[in-house]
Amino acid sequence: MTPTDPIPAEAAIVTKDVTLNAPPALVWAALRDFGAVDTRLAPGFVTACRLEGTARICTFANGSTAREELVAWDDAARRLTYTIPSERMTWHRATAEVHDAPGGGTRFVWTTAVAPAVIADYISPQMDLGVAAMSRTLEAAARESA
Repeated sequence: MTPTDPIPAEAAIVTKDVTLNAPPALVWAALRDFGAVDTRLAPGFVTACRLEGTARICTFANGSTAREELVAWDDAARRLTYTIPSERMTWHRATAEVHDAPGGGTRFVWTTAVAPAVIADYISPQMDLGVAAMSRTLEAAARESA
């Protein structure tokens, strides 16, 4: 799978678009540190993470685990794309993007395309939990560095 592969018509797309009170450079540095999602990006939501080549094996607070394969990152665009190979999912691709927010801070956009579409009913609330953990962590890091 490449970042330009088309998303299948049967996929559901879930997007979380939030503004963080943290500088984009700080948010991008944490997001790009692919193997540190449990310590720099979303601690509490992700409780453990280890790297295996271009993949990270994440353990989540609910006890589930996932192998997230890095597809690509783009430092200039501040965009990271990964996939979760799975027997349950016939398609998965997630992209997280860091943008300057109007008025300061960061606009964080996390989009996941998944098939079968019914899996989005599980993924969307998990992404909400992830965004909440990211907000707490990155905004606290911004306050500490100020």
